[in-house]
Amino acid sequence: MTSSSRLPAPAPDQHITVLLHEAVAACLTDPAGIYIDGTFGRGGHSRLLLSQLAPEGRLLGIDKDPRALAAAQQLAEEDARFSCQQGSFAQLPEYLAARGWSAGVQGILVDLGVSSPQIDDPERGFSFMQDGPLDMRMDTTQGESAADWLAQASEAEIADVLFHYGEERHARRMARALLKARAEAPITRTLALAEIIKAANPSWEKHKHPATRAFQGIRIHINRELDDLKHLLAQAMSCLAPGGRLAVISFHSLEDRLVKRFMRDAARGDAHLPAHVPFRHTELRPELRLIGKATKPSSEEIALNPRARSAVLRVAEKLPLLTD
Repeated sequence: MTSSSRLPAPAPDQHITVLLHEAVAACLTDPAGIYIDGTFGRGGHSRLLLSQLAPEGRLLGIDKDPRALAAAQQLAEEDARFSCQQGSFAQLPEYLAARGWSAGVQGILVDLGVSSPQIDDPERGFSFMQDGPLDMRMDTTQGESAADWLAQASEAEIADVLFHYGEERHARRMARALLKARAEAPITRTLALAEIIKAANPSWEKHKHPATRAFQGIRIHINRELDDLKHLLAQAMSCLAPGGRLAVISFHSLEDRLVKRFMRDAARGDAHLPAHVPFRHTELRPELRLIGKATKPSSEEIALNPRARSAVLRVAEKLPLLTD
């Protein structure tokens, strides 16, 4: 077992973990507890959590990506307190039941979005700056690739994905351009897609590649990212033990809005009671307590890792069930 007083060496391809110390400090309340790293990546958060867990503490790492799972399996061989699971954090209740942890865990930490190893490897198809196959799947063993989806999606469907998931205001124009291009040749490479989007974008944002929003929208759709997040939030209360904490790092407004609203509503309590009737806060039966304000990376962290600039950490704690 790895000593809990020393941080293990990182995996060779580990990316720079965003809000590493802030997220772990906010999530970990009981060193002897059970914790979930719902987005293992290359194990930055998991390794720091393990360095602070007691010998009886336990940590489960989850990731869709087979390459991330390989790094997680290596960590599991190094430290008996750690186990790993390939899949989505949306299936967390199933994973907890299989391990006999259905009574609840002390902390759930998720770091949303795409990791640096995924972006930096052109073969994964996430980057509009490097040429590679247009894949974009986090789990490359199943599901439809971005190229497969673009080959058969309707103009309306493509426009909806770019608009709703990419927040791209030129979505319809881009969708028309994509259908015109695919009629001439299949769109199977990342740079080919980026060039089509670039040419169809009439107003480029300063310091942002014109295909940024479109790539984001397609990636979110292919990986069901917002659907998975909604499932996690809907199930979070049943997965946490009283006093357990949910810590979520978001990287764009679509994710952060979902997290912010969920935590705010759960902290307010029963929204169906008449607004004009005075109630004590405890009578509203709130399920969560907000822990501090939203945390953003420091200027020093952003200087070290520019990809951290849009990150937002929100944390909430499950309240004990109130009885009459």
